[in-house]
Amino acid sequence: MSLREIIIQRIEKEGPLSFRDFMDMCLYYPQLGYYQSAREKLGKHGDYFTGPTLSPAFGAMIGKQLEEMWRLLGENEFSVVEYGAGTGALCTDILSFLKKNARMYDGLKYFILEKSGSMREEARKHIKEPNVIWCDGWQDLPEINGCVLANEVVDNFPVHQVLMKDEMMELYVDYKNDFVESFIPADGVLRNYMEELKVKLPNGFRTEINLEANKWIQKITGNLKKGYVITIDYGFPSSELYQDYRRLGTLMCYNKHRVNDKPYLNIGEQDITSHVNFSALCLWGVKSGLEFAGFRDQAGFLYALGIKEYLSGLRKADGKNINDLMRYFTRQALLEDLGAKLKVLVLQKGAPRQQLMGFEC
Repeated sequence: MSLREIIIQRIEKEGPLSFRDFMDMCLYYPQLGYYQSAREKLGKHGDYFTGPTLSPAFGAMIGKQLEEMWRLLGENEFSVVEYGAGTGALCTDILSFLKKNARMYDGLKYFILEKSGSMREEARKHIKEPNVIWCDGWQDLPEINGCVLANEVVDNFPVHQVLMKDEMMELYVDYKNDFVESFIPADGVLRNYMEELKVKLPNGFRTEINLEANKWIQKITGNLKKGYVITIDYGFPSSELYQDYRRLGTLMCYNKHRVNDKPYLNIGEQDITSHVNFSALCLWGVKSGLEFAGFRDQAGFLYALGIKEYLSGLRKADGKNINDLMRYFTRQALLEDLGAKLKVLVLQKGAPRQQLMGFEC
């Protein structure tokens, strides 16, 4: 039975599904959901690119930022928790960079939490370092001193969709010869989300509410004794996210490097994402005990960490290959397209209030 048929059966049995539950099934249903299936998702032969699939230099720069965090925390044992490690490319590139610092590397633990069984299997093929620890969930993590890292993860959390009429309405998915949308008054949790952000949507405005992101940041706080949280993703602060030209929302689907806004097609065969509200992530992080440490676009973050100088050094080591890499890297998304669209938010807990290298001018 196809995932589409399974969703239809559930609707016929239980009634209309919230869009949040529909999206959750599309992405995470066992064996058939997009992230639980064996289909190739990342890179040239997948559906989209991420920073680590474009160049190992991305992971090197993240490693450089982690190295500074280690110093600021006193150069003691340091843990990295990568949430949503995908194929393991970012982990591999970070560890390759950090191996140059023997004192840090010897005391480093690298925890991986990956919800997708197929991606976890793929990552295990490439990651062989003994300091990598695989976890099934947050319950497997000890209290850590270090950094939680989430690169292009939060935009895949299932979201509620709402539409402002005379009152806020939540979107539900029904089936009548095809998938159809209906709206019922939003519950207090969704209304409170907007009230806490001090956002009042105009009539006719449709958008997403990512309650999972708030729960996620609260879980992080519970496991982080001292250190940082790096979130890299598509998104905006509230001041930009709710501008009138985004009155149809930010939901997007990716299939074979083509973008569409049709979540009811290609069920289980395409990624479904929505932009992260970084104001919400920051607010709920602060409410949970974190402090703001920095926010900027990915390009500025990587430039501040010295990516141009890093690539120049590689070029001197092997002229032809690095020249090719340099041209590809600068032409492609990492610093130009993705570099402008992706944002970097860092929150901290119990760490010195010192500007991080990635946020220097």
